[in-house]
Amino acid sequence: MKRNHIIAIVIIAVAIGALVGSLYDSSTYADLDQAMAHPGKEFHVVGTLDRSEAIIYEPSLNASLTTFTMLDLQGKRCTVHLAKAKPQDLERSERLVLIGEANASGEFEARDMLMKCPSKYNEENKVDASDAFSAKR
Repeated sequence: MKRNHIIAIVIIAVAIGALVGSLYDSSTYADLDQAMAHPGKEFHVVGTLDRSEAIIYEPSLNASLTTFTMLDLQGKRCTVHLAKAKPQDLERSERLVLIGEANASGEFEARDMLMKCPSKYNEENKVDASDAFSAKR
């Protein structure tokens, strides 16, 4: 075998290994019922912050732990332990995507979180193009 063939085979093997590794490490979207049914498996859970419950963040005790309650899209409530400092504007968020796993005690251990915050481009600030055109006349 030529040297170029051996190098090509090694590159192909590494690419296949990387592809298989990325498929194994990927998680799926689920609701809280599915996540609780499979503790220890990583999921992306979509929901909203339960504003009736307190957000607990005590940096003097543990600077990388935030605890709050979330409601998934079906209305199921769950206590969440986020392994990060309290995100800025958590209270203002419209939607949360938690990345983590359920534990045996029925709580969600999130290693990361994505937030959808309110847009400054909403209906109450909408500008009508005809109004803008008539104002220039």
